[in-house]
Amino acid sequence: MPNNRLRDAILRNGMTPAVIAEKIGVDPKTVERWITQDRTPYPRHRHAIAALVREDESYLWPDAVTAEAASQIGQSEMIQLYSRRSSVPYDLWRRLIERAEKRIDVLAYAGLFLVEQDPMLVDTLRQKAEDGVEVKILLGDPTSDAIERKSVEEGTPGVMAAKIRQVQQYYNRLDGVQGVKVLYHDTTLYNSIYRFDDEMLVNMHVLGFPAPHAPVMHLRRINGGDLFRTYSDSFDRVLSASWSLKGGEVAA
Repeated sequence: MPNNRLRDAILRNGMTPAVIAEKIGVDPKTVERWITQDRTPYPRHRHAIAALVREDESYLWPDAVTAEAASQIGQSEMIQLYSRRSSVPYDLWRRLIERAEKRIDVLAYAGLFLVEQDPMLVDTLRQKAEDGVEVKILLGDPTSDAIERKSVEEGTPGVMAAKIRQVQQYYNRLDGVQGVKVLYHDTTLYNSIYRFDDEMLVNMHVLGFPAPHAPVMHLRRINGGDLFRTYSDSFDRVLSASWSLKGGEVAA
């Protein structure tokens, strides 16, 4: 059975088996066999190919990386653990946003702190989108039960919905900007996720504590790891169940 994932990844990145062969130093026929006969390359070749096509090794060759190995690699994906979000340096947020070349993804209920700590954030996101970066912002639907439940659990009924309506006024300025999507969800979030290309900040939610007082993991994707991929998959699942609001207006 052919390895269609590998074939698709190579083509999607504007390359051919011959180009891959030249870059990693093997015969083109060898790459063809990896595709048409689903042969598994040596680890050094898997690592090189995965880096070239920007895919996880475990996605291209699901049987090549054991769950134990993926877990061990995943431990190396965590760069830093902060005891609370308020401890994350502002310079780190700014660096991750400014260096993003392909994607900036935000999954939160409101994430108001982003625009409060950087008044120029919206202008930066607009410029990033104009430069070809895909920007996706997923906010909670302020009319959903999940939002009010979150506010009640934090002892501040109605506050979360108010924060969403406040931050939405900032993102209204991105209406019509190609490459930017501001969507809404009614998911019960266990984490807020901020993804910048191959780096990510995960703000874990703790019952009864506001997000600024909950821990944050700084992750960097490593081929074959499963930690970064787990949270990426979580973002993508919420994305698939999110929707836009007509005219960019949040229901009052």
